Amino acid sequence: MTGRAFLAAFRAIFADSSALMLLIGSCLLYAFFYPSAYSGEVPVRMPVAVVDMDHSGTSRALESRLAALQQAEVVARPPSPVAALRQLRERRVSAIVVIPEGFERRILSGGQGVVALYGNGAYLLRTSTALAGVGAALGAAGRAAAVDQAMALGAPAPPALAMIQRPLFNTREGYGATIFPGVAFLIIQQTLLMGLAMLAATMREHDGPLSFSRRGLLGITLAFFVVGCANVAWFTGFVFWFQDYPRAQAQPFALVAAAALFVSATVAAALALGSFFRTRERPIQLWIVTSVPIFFLSGLSWPVEATPHWLTLVARLLPTTPGIRLMVGVNQMGATLAEQRGEVINLALLALLYGAIAVLRYRPR
Repeated sequence: MTGRAFLAAFRAIFADSSALMLLIGSCLLYAFFYPSAYSGEVPVRMPVAVVDMDHSGTSRALESRLAALQQAEVVARPPSPVAALRQLRERRVSAIVVIPEGFERRILSGGQGVVALYGNGAYLLRTSTALAGVGAALGAAGRAAAVDQAMALGAPAPPALAMIQRPLFNTREGYGATIFPGVAFLIIQQTLLMGLAMLAATMREHDGPLSFSRRGLLGITLAFFVVGCANVAWFTGFVFWFQDYPRAQAQPFALVAAAALFVSATVAAALALGSFFRTRERPIQLWIVTSVPIFFLSGLSWPVEATPHWLTLVARLLPTTPGIRLMVGVNQMGATLAEQRGEVINLALLALLYGAIAVLRYRPR
């Protein structure tokens, strides 16, 4: 009975082109379509305007530091802040550096030189990249000026602080390497949910309310479990390697166990959800309206600590929320299952909860 149900589920998948496209084709498509938008990974050479109102050796030295930055490129030297602001409004530059008159004189007299930075906050990533690069150059110039001032006062000494920056887990600090390893599991969940729900709704349209024996339901569950595991293997085994994303940091057993737990909870949720649809169009409509909220609730785009507490509790009912944290923690950061036990317990409880709902909804009548 279990084997026949297993094979019947695969026959149903391959006989329905829409479900086949959702369950398998969409994962193949998204594997290359979604990362292509972030192929640049890190914004570089953001255009910057420098307004030098001091025209001194120190201001020119600062400007030469800006020209050596990877994050920013000096593309304009307007004569006044007003002219620079006009270029910012016309989106010809992402940031403005204003060096006021008397900048060098203040530093040489032992005072504090002031430089003004302006950025276009409407383009957060571009502006923050440009301002971060300019800020780093200004910090280096400030440390050099402090050493010069100390030497002029008779106390030659190296800077008291040396800083070493080394990002972990995402060494290139790329946006695609940050976002896609999590989004991949959102894609797996949504395609499994909607593909399975569409097949269940189609059967219900033709045959009325569905009912399966325990063994029959187990065979159907195993069929979709195989599809889900194949999709996880596709992303973690090939796509992450092909796109050169951080991967395979944990022991293989931990990765396999985490993937099996995530897929089990997702398939159980899909079976439970699919029992409530009466027409095959409804799952697609639900997919359209829920994908973006689920993405925001996953914690990928906004810190969980800054999310209202009641929303974090609601998010715990979605397999993606603990699933993404577990899979990214294990695959990208090398965490053990014991270190991720909160997510492991969450996924196990979801699998039991949605599995029980599915057994009740599909019980023979």
